[in-house]
Amino acid sequence: MNSLIRYIMLVLTSLAATIPASALSAAQRADSAYNEENFRQAAQLYTDALKESGPNATIYYNLGNSYYRLGKTGLAIVNYERALRVNPSFDDARTNRDFVLSRVDNLPEDDSTFLSNLHQSIIAWTTPTVWAWTAAALFILLLAMAGMYIFGNGIMLRKTGFFGGIIVLALTVYIMVVAYGAASAQSDHSHAVVTVPVTNLNTVPRTPKNSSDKIIPMPEGARLQIIDSLATPGDPQAGKWYDVKINNTSRAWVNAAHVERI
Repeated sequence: MNSLIRYIMLVLTSLAATIPASALSAAQRADSAYNEENFRQAAQLYTDALKESGPNATIYYNLGNSYYRLGKTGLAIVNYERALRVNPSFDDARTNRDFVLSRVDNLPEDDSTFLSNLHQSIIAWTTPTVWAWTAAALFILLLAMAGMYIFGNGIMLRKTGFFGGIIVLALTVYIMVVAYGAASAQSDHSHAVVTVPVTNLNTVPRTPKNSSDKIIPMPEGARLQIIDSLATPGDPQAGKWYDVKINNTSRAWVNAAHVERI
C-alpha cells in the first residue's frame, strides 16, 4: 500500500512538473519571476495579472515592489497608493509607500493643518463598509441613550442618557462624514504622481519657451492634485497638460505624459 501511495505521488509530481508556464496564472508566474529577481518580467506579469483579476491590493503591492526594484520610484508609489485604495488597512503597502517617499529629495512641504491630516488619516484607516457599520452601531447606541433619557427612573440615569446621547450623536455624524469621505476616496482619480526623474511645473500649458514659464522642478514620486486638463494639439512635444494643485495651495501646469493618475 505504501509503495502504491509513493508511486501515485511520484506520478502527480511528474505531471505537475510538466505543466506549461502558460497554464499558471499570471500572478503565480510573476511571483516566480520576482523571486528569481527578474523584476522587469515580474512587473509585466503583475500588470497582466491585474488585467485578469481586476483591482487587487496584493497584486498592486507586488507590482509596486517590482517597480521599486527597477528604480522606478514614481510607479512604485502609484501602485502602493492603488493597493491602499483597494484595502486601506494594508499596512505593508503603507509602510513601503512611506519608506519610498522618505528617500525622495525635494518633495514639496506639506502645508496641511494637523487636524486636516488627522481627518485624512482616519478616513484612510479602513474601508467605507467598516465605517458605515460603525455609524450604524453608533446610531443604535444613540437610540439606547435616548431611551435611557426618556424612560430612565433615576436622575443619574437620565443625565447619562442625555449627555451620553449628545456625545454619541456627534460621533455618529462624524463617522458618517468619514464613511462618505472613504467612499469618495475609492472612486477619486484626481491625484497623480510624477513618474519621470524630474518635471517642471509651468505657468502656462505648453513646453516652456523661456525660464519665466517655469515655476519649480518637481521630483519623481511627488503627488499632485489634478484640477483640470487641457489638450494642446499645436505642441509638438506634448498634447495634453494638467492644471494641478500642490499641497492645496499653489497651482501650475504639468505635462500629462510626466505623471500617472492613481
